Amino acid sequence: MRLLQIMAGAAHGGAETAFVDMSIALHEAGHTVEAVTRPSDIRVPRLEKAGIKVHSLRFGGKFDLATPRRIRGIIRDFQPDIVQGWMSRASSVMPRWSASMGIPRYLTVSRLGTPYKLKYFKNTDYFVAITPDIKDYLIENGVATDHVCQINNFAETEKDFTPINRADYGVPEDALLLLGMGRLHWDKAFDTLIKAVSQLEGVYLWIAGEGNKRGELEALITALGLEDRVKLLGWRNDRTALFQACDICTFISRDEGFGTVFVQAWAQGTPLLASACDGPRQFVRDGEDGLLVPVDDEQAIVEAVRRLNADPALMKKIAENGLKRYEGEFTKERCVNNYLAWYRDIRAKEGRQPEWANGPEAKKNRQNDKTP
Repeated sequence: MRLLQIMAGAAHGGAETAFVDMSIALHEAGHTVEAVTRPSDIRVPRLEKAGIKVHSLRFGGKFDLATPRRIRGIIRDFQPDIVQGWMSRASSVMPRWSASMGIPRYLTVSRLGTPYKLKYFKNTDYFVAITPDIKDYLIENGVATDHVCQINNFAETEKDFTPINRADYGVPEDALLLLGMGRLHWDKAFDTLIKAVSQLEGVYLWIAGEGNKRGELEALITALGLEDRVKLLGWRNDRTALFQACDICTFISRDEGFGTVFVQAWAQGTPLLASACDGPRQFVRDGEDGLLVPVDDEQAIVEAVRRLNADPALMKKIAENGLKRYEGEFTKERCVNNYLAWYRDIRAKEGRQPEWANGPEAKKNRQNDKTP
């Protein structure tokens, strides 16, 4: 199949990583893939290194007329079977096929990692929801059940990696090391995690990520006197090495549509401590393949870390069960097969018009339609 993957995207983020990983995985599965995204020193080199042609566009919002026009030109030249938009901005500018385009019919798919308003998806034929809750949201708002499919994210970590020497970062070999990963954003609750670590004597924390809260987090680390025990590592591409170096993955976000970090921890056999926000709570089985704590609860994090540190058997059980969950539900092969099966299924329905456009949420927003 000929597959065009479109994402505007921020500089860093889990959805952005998933977009790149999925595009490369489909390409490696033998399909012809092209990608459209904003200029990026991270996404574009990875995609091009994998052999994928990348079109870098501005995605400037409702006053940017050039991006939608150029996407139409890319589609006419590439003649895809599927055009997939990732999140709302990309989906709002991808055009639905029309006979006037003078190319074979293609279908548009939108992949949702959060319950966006449906006014952004007027040109979407079919949907991919990454959690059961998002699938339910779409159906409740008028999307026909056979126009939406739930497909998990997969965890892709590096097979060849250079081990990290903990001592290079001032971490004693026998110390407990926690790892947090993600954008330095309010949603990720790294401030709460840092405050929890301040109560955990002798415990160290690495945070791998970048974002607009770096300055605030640095000030918090200094105010709490944690410069020796808490390190902001910046955005990292050596995910496997980080998981192998740490003792516990702490994924304690305030808000997550899915949260690929917990799957990456499972893939590496790393014990998982997660918050019970929307994404992880739909997948993590408390006490079996992870420990769940209430959202934004500093004291609960402290108690959970102490519980894990005091119970090696529990850590081993969580790590082993997490790896089993990964191998059974979240591998790259399973995810790619699910996407390809969905693409084949919806192509078999060519000629049908979307049935969700008259749903209650779409009607409600039609009067106040704004491009994101």
